[in-house]
Amino acid sequence: MKCPYCKQNDSRVIDSRSADDGATIRRRRECTSCGRRFTTYEVVERQPLMVVKNDGRREVFKREKILNGIIRACDKRDISLESITSLTNDIERDIRNTMEQEVPASEIGKLVMSKLKNFDEVAYIRFASVYRKFADISSFMEELQELQAHKEQEK
Repeated sequence: MKCPYCKQNDSRVIDSRSADDGATIRRRRECTSCGRRFTTYEVVERQPLMVVKNDGRREVFKREKILNGIIRACDKRDISLESITSLTNDIERDIRNTMEQEVPASEIGKLVMSKLKNFDEVAYIRFASVYRKFADISSFMEELQELQAHKEQEK
């Protein structure tokens, strides 16, 4: 591995450990030329996942879109970025593990809503209001009633 400081090609691994729930290997390295230390991450290279939009267009899956949507839904809630990132990782893992190389955008939206429902009810309603394009207060109230019924079933 090339040293980021002196650009020499020889380094040795000092420490290796699993990171990100086993999806990544974190390696601490030391350059044999200059002696400086640096960290590298090793991940499995994945085939690109394509999202099929509602109008039939296809685009490359971008986890940042899910992350940003969840961050917006959790705005002004007492939820850490670490928790949001972990939820996003779970969603991405589910998409990659259970779906094909082409995934309908509607399925991704349903998965995000399902995960948010158990994560934070207010964030779920905020996300649902945008995702389902609530036209009026009655559609908003219907969703609240469904959420309440779901909550009572869990008891």
